[in-house]
Amino acid sequence: MTFLKTLAATATAAMLTAGAVAADPIKVGVAAEPYPPFSSVNSAGEWEGWEIEIIKAVCDAAELECEITPTAWDGIIPALTGKQIDVIMTSMSITEERQKTIDFSDPYYNTPTVIVADKSMDIEPTPESLAGKILGVQASTIHQNYAQKYFTDAAEIRIYQTQDEANQDLVSGRIDATQADSIAMSAFIESDAGACCEIKGAVADDPSILGLGVGAGVRKGEDELREKLNAGIAKILEDGTHEEITSKYFSTSIYGG
Repeated sequence: MTFLKTLAATATAAMLTAGAVAADPIKVGVAAEPYPPFSSVNSAGEWEGWEIEIIKAVCDAAELECEITPTAWDGIIPALTGKQIDVIMTSMSITEERQKTIDFSDPYYNTPTVIVADKSMDIEPTPESLAGKILGVQASTIHQNYAQKYFTDAAEIRIYQTQDEANQDLVSGRIDATQADSIAMSAFIESDAGACCEIKGAVADDPSILGLGVGAGVRKGEDELREKLNAGIAKILEDGTHEEITSKYFSTSIYGG
């Protein structure tokens, strides 16, 4: 009888342990570096922004319990493949190069890549116009890859760990221009800090570098999770949740799917 009780207790403990493992939340990696208005930490230490709200909406629609997990941007793919996080949702563009290492959901936003400079400067988003200029880009991004392919022979490319640092140097005159996502830069130039500057235009498209929009990154082979995220994205696009969240941050749609 004692043996049977012990066996039953062991089986119950095993089931409880299995249930606890199954109930572990999905760790959604977001860049630890601020990227307003997409994601940043407020004065209360809470994560907020358009992408944070989208993450929560997608997870709710997909019936997934998710946990925001800040991760350094330049190590976020290794963190995914190393299982420190389960999903990347932090303005990561879907590119051929990244698809060699990880899989992506369907896109949940897609916006142009632009050049921003001081209003007084006569600059166009071309190699010829940027000749002799200093162009700032964020490290380990599609913008760094693009600039190094198309502008490195004409301009000096300066690399920053965050876009905020590039923006600060643009305002102070230490660089002549920066390249980044149009929506992120629209928020910057509409702020007091960015009042000096304006968008000079979108760079020529190169989908092999700039990608096919922004999606959620998952580990290779985790098709069930990817399909759940796809279902969540489709649902918030269909029921108006995506548009409702977007209207709180932007004046136009940022979905091009």
